[in-house]
Amino acid sequence: MFKKILIANRGEIALRVIRTCKEMGISTVAVYSTADKESLHVRFADEAVCIGPPSSAESYLKIPNIIAAAEITNADAIHPGYGFLSENALFSKICKENGIKFIGASPEMIDRMGDKSMAKATMKEAGVPCVPGSDGLLKDFATCKKTAKKVGYPVMLKASAGGGGKGMRAVWKEEDLENAWESARKEAKAGFGNDDMYMEKLIEEPRHIEIQIVGDQTGKACHLSERDCSIQRRHQKLTEETPSPFMTSALRKKMGEAAIKAAEYIKYEGAGTIEFLVDKHRNFYFMEMNTRIQVEHPITDEVVDHDLVREQIKVAAGIPISGKNYEPKLHSIECRINAEDPLNNFRPSPGEITNVHIPGGHGVRVDTHVYTGYVIPPFYDSMVAKLITTAQTREEAISKMKRALDEFVIEGVKTTVDFHRQLMMDKDYIEGHYTTKFMEDFVIEDISEDDEDDDQ
Repeated sequence: MFKKILIANRGEIALRVIRTCKEMGISTVAVYSTADKESLHVRFADEAVCIGPPSSAESYLKIPNIIAAAEITNADAIHPGYGFLSENALFSKICKENGIKFIGASPEMIDRMGDKSMAKATMKEAGVPCVPGSDGLLKDFATCKKTAKKVGYPVMLKASAGGGGKGMRAVWKEEDLENAWESARKEAKAGFGNDDMYMEKLIEEPRHIEIQIVGDQTGKACHLSERDCSIQRRHQKLTEETPSPFMTSALRKKMGEAAIKAAEYIKYEGAGTIEFLVDKHRNFYFMEMNTRIQVEHPITDEVVDHDLVREQIKVAAGIPISGKNYEPKLHSIECRINAEDPLNNFRPSPGEITNVHIPGGHGVRVDTHVYTGYVIPPFYDSMVAKLITTAQTREEAISKMKRALDEFVIEGVKTTVDFHRQLMMDKDYIEGHYTTKFMEDFVIEDISEDDEDDDQ
């Protein structure tokens, strides 16, 4: 087992990894930018090293600085969390070359599954259902037009190196295709330095359901059930739950088997997710693989009673998995609490938090790195907390979430607490009737208590 792990990340996920390491008797090293000097992950790690100024490019994405921090502290492993360098093949390779274990996928695996076009081709080879579309990259617009005609409208153009919804365009008719092609490539080039595109059939009324898998160094994999991530805005997840209200035992068995087939075909090591689009007829299609821990992993922790970060560390240390597949015993929901203003197009709201009250009670978990007096920097992702409620049934989990949101106080900045409160009262959400298009018709209202007081 590792003696010391450096966490190459910040905020709540860094703190999350530190907690598990401490429980396992492993020393921890935090890295931080000058903007994060007062963050809790810096305070709670055994050691902390400043790796640069606020800019991510000069700190959390600066590979030489992170490797240097690992070397001067004698860390024998690096946990990358999610985002930043977690799916960077070069970082994984450099860790290996420096004798530091990267707690995640190998460089070859990241290369193979990180490129969405290559990943899709690999999954076809493995016999995993894939969305009909182009055979590899679209070499030019003429190929794009020909492929769209063959696949049939509507189609979805996607950037091969994409993520977070960038470089994606839905096209419903041929006359709109060229504009979509040009704008998607331009956005992809600006966002990723790569304008390679591929095409898929647009699945109507889709749900985004992912299967959590863990693979060990022997090539064996298991699954820990599904998460429904369909409530999204601009392809960014807002809330997740497990089990999915759309899932059946038969569908879970099929999707679980497909996910294991995918993981074992590529001999995947570590925790990861196989992400599927599921249509209204419960046909499912491979979408992409995330070769890292997911933001929404706590709900899986809760319903199968596993610590996924612990599993990551054990697999990285060479400990084989049991091979058992898991079904959810409970129901769990996660709301991402972001420092954003939902009434103004979810505009980021950095600044000082003047008061915080964290909800508690049975079945309530909050993963956060903020506290009263903490200043949310404007340089990074706006998520400040994850609120997770777990209960015997979905109805109870929603009821518990409503109560926990009522208790959650974050003053000084705008947050998405009130948005989630409204979501938990929505009839369609309560009945489990939602797809990835849900937010297109959802009207956000001002339901803050302060405004209600002002009206009286």
